[in-house]
Formats: sequence, structure tokens, C-alpha cells
Amino acid sequence: MTSSAFPSDWIKKFSDPYAILGVSVTADERRIAKRYRQVAKQLHPDQQLNADEVVREFAGQILTRLVNPAYQRIKQDKGRLETLATLRFKVRRLSREQKLIARIPAAKQLMEADEAEVDILYEKALSDLSETQYVSADEFAKQTAAISELNLIYLRCKMGDPVIREKRTGLVSAGTIQQPPPVSPPPATTTVSSTGPPVGESTQISYAQRHINRAKAYITNKSYPQAIKELRDAVRIEPDNSNYHAMLGQAYLLQKMGGMAKVHLRQALKLDPNNAVALKSARKLEINLDELTNRPEKNGNGHRKGGGLFKFFSRKQSTK
Repeated sequence: MTSSAFPSDWIKKFSDPYAILGVSVTADERRIAKRYRQVAKQLHPDQQLNADEVVREFAGQILTRLVNPAYQRIKQDKGRLETLATLRFKVRRLSREQKLIARIPAAKQLMEADEAEVDILYEKALSDLSETQYVSADEFAKQTAAISELNLIYLRCKMGDPVIREKRTGLVSAGTIQQPPPVSPPPATTTVSSTGPPVGESTQISYAQRHINRAKAYITNKSYPQAIKELRDAVRIEPDNSNYHAMLGQAYLLQKMGGMAKVHLRQALKLDPNNAVALKSARKLEINLDELTNRPEKNGNGHRKGGGLFKFFSRKQSTK
């Protein structure tokens, strides 16, 4: 493949460095470096010695003109923050212009998913798309464009509905200006820094979220046993977090361990009967949802509370 196959206009189409590398927009420095090493090794001239000239030219051009610059942009915190700010601005602009449309099946599924299910669906779709991203020039263009769309839709799901402001056509009196409703801050567990807990948050939450982030990375690589291990650690730190139990149940499902999946899905629904992800998975496994709300509590010996001598004396007192 000659250099004319990679004109500047074609190169400029790929402006999302996360999509170029095929890595999640939530990835930290370590995960980005790992993905970069995989891609750079695959495209390195030493790996292309037996390939034909077209493939070698493609590999060299993509590595030097796209992959290396993309890695330089997001390998440090400052670059990642600036890149994410640019992507979020693009999401708001496209949403305002009603041009942010989910075209690929994975993006459509993401738009229709429940909030608690978005992260796992995103990571799985990203893993599938990036697996064949660097097979050929045509595949690179197709899969990178799909990942770029997936990233925007994911950010759109996490950002919520953007505020669309009408244009002012003249002077407006102060009494006619409507203040936007107050926006609640995002949950603490979704904005944890990789270098330590944010101001005002506990270290306990930070540690749990780190396990969750690592679990998402393992799911992307289809390393489900490692993902389960990280999720179990997160559950130990926050045993009352319904979403963590639901995610662990889903990971067990991916590992085809239905019994363990049921255990954590039931626990998720006990903690939050309205957990949409747990409800959806519970229906697939035909879990009896009625027993989770109507079953009498049991004591440590497995007997229903209120029985035995306590119940006998209660009846005697009521007859007096």
C-alpha cells in the first residue's frame, strides 16, 4: 500500500485516540499502556517480515501516523482529561443538533440498556470490536469508526440528557429567565481517582471502585475468572451494594456458573428489589421473585423466627 492510500483527510477522520487504540474511555494509564504495547507489537516491522508489501505499508503508516500519536495524547492524566472534555463537548453538540444517532447494533443496545447494565455491555462490545481492529486497512477503518460511535453513545448514557438552551433573540427580562433544575452530583463510586480517594470520599469506596474498574478491564479481555475475583473483593468491601452483587451475578453468568449467579442476583434483589439489571438476569434464570419478598425470615438454626418456645409463651400470654 502506497502513501497515497493514507491522505491527510483520511487520517483526520480518526480523531478519537481511545477509538484508535481500541481501549475504553474509562481506562487508566496502566490499561492504556498494555493495549498500546499489544497493538504496537502487532504492527511492528519485525512482525511483518513475511507479509506482502501492502500489509507492511499499512502497518507502518497506522503505527506512526495514528497509534503512536494517540498513545502520546492519552498516556498521562492531563491528556486524558482534555480528550474526555473534547469528547463530552462533541456529545453535547451532536445531541443539541439531534445528530447523535446509534447506528451499529452494539450502540443501539447501549442506548436501550438500563443504567446499571451500561458498563458491562460497553466493555463487552468494545472487546468484540477491537479484537479484529488491526487485521487490515478496511477492517481498521470500519471497527475504529464503530468504536468511536460506541464511545460517544457510552458517554451520552453516562452524562444523561444534555440541557438544550434556546437561542436568545433579544433582551429578556430577568423575571422570564427560567433557572435549570439543580443537578444532583454523580454517585461517589463513579468518580474515583486511580491515584487515591477524591476529597470528601472514604478510602473504602475508593478501594471498592478500583476492584470494579479492574473487573471491567478483565471482562473486556474475556478473562471472566479474574473479573469474578475482583468483583468478589468489591462485594466484601461493600456487601450492601446491590449493583456490585448484580455485576458479580452477570460475571458468573458469562462464566456459565448459573448457581453462583443466582446467589448474587438474589442478594442484589434483596438489597434493592428494583435493581433493573438483577431483575432482567433473574428472569432469564427463572428465579422466583416472589420468594425474595414473601419468604419469612429464619434464625441461625434455619427455623422461622417466632416459632418454638417464644411462640408458645406468646400464645399463653394472649389467652390470659
